[in-house]
Amino acid sequence: MSGYEGADEVNCDEALAEIYLLLDHECSPEHEQLLRKHIDDCPPCLEEYGIDDQLKQLLARKCGGDHAPDELKSKLQASIRKTVADRGGVSVEHTEIHTDLKPE
Repeated sequence: MSGYEGADEVNCDEALAEIYLLLDHECSPEHEQLLRKHIDDCPPCLEEYGIDDQLKQLLARKCGGDHAPDELKSKLQASIRKTVADRGGVSVEHTEIHTDLKPE
């Protein structure tokens, strides 16, 4: 998937590993800009971003009022850290899970 013109500052593995950070607005503004440029210039990553965005919206609509147990939150945070590290070669120092999603 890498090698698309204009998508050279961020590779596909990094972009895909950080899609949820982007969707949740948990990136720095500078890194968000780089990720968005890559996604806009890379059709496979753009498609994945669209799928993940729709999934997030669906979950917000169907589960917006439910609160996840603390144990599940901890497991998700650990899984996110591991996935980001494995796919993007970066580490995540801190993650937060917010459950105050508003249904659309």
